[in-house]
Amino acid sequence: MIDLHAHLIPGIDDGASDAQESLALLRLAHQQGVTRIVCTPHWYPGRFDNDRLKILAGLGHLQSLCAAEQINIELRSACEARVCAELLPAVEKAQLLFLGELNGNKVLLLEFPHSHIPPGADRLIRWLMKQSIVPMIAHPERNRDLQANPELIRPFKQAGCLFQLTAAALVGEMGETAQILGERWLKDGLFDIIASDTHSVKRRPPRMQQAFSHTAQLLGEETAERLMVTTPGAICHSLFS
Repeated sequence: MIDLHAHLIPGIDDGASDAQESLALLRLAHQQGVTRIVCTPHWYPGRFDNDRLKILAGLGHLQSLCAAEQINIELRSACEARVCAELLPAVEKAQLLFLGELNGNKVLLLEFPHSHIPPGADRLIRWLMKQSIVPMIAHPERNRDLQANPELIRPFKQAGCLFQLTAAALVGEMGETAQILGERWLKDGLFDIIASDTHSVKRRPPRMQQAFSHTAQLLGEETAERLMVTTPGAICHSLFS
């Protein structure tokens, strides 16, 4: 399996706190059958000031740790960009790292606040699309506005966004509401990938294997393969080639 959303670079955001936790999470991912991971530290100026150089330096350190421990997972890095006022200038200055490409467009992992959909998010999406950047909306099943009114996702789907479902949410570890909405949208064909969004061993370990099995039970193994192998593999292919 291929995981396009994981907070594994140590000490850079609210994910793995140190090298030992990073390695513990990598071992868990390997045990679950994950072979490639795109690390996605938060990009959120003023809270997580992770520029390209800082992220890539952290990735290099993590790759060295992984090789030294002989963990057979390939690692690359992108970022999880928060919707904020600094986002447009960052795109214009080529300061963000992308998940890869799909159909000739760059793919940006984009995060809304958990509490709401920010005003103007629709205009931001349209602007990104004009820059040949397709937003992949991270974990919409956990957004409280969307939980209260799932139809609010429709304009973002119509605009051409991609969507990522969190593995742990699908298997019921992030609340009943997130699981029910995740399953509903999964059956509706909304999601393009399932990813771990793993942060820590205790608080949010990877649940990729469980999510694959759950998806296969709901919709068949071919769908699980598409969401966790084929589509994420196509998106990140340029990072690993």
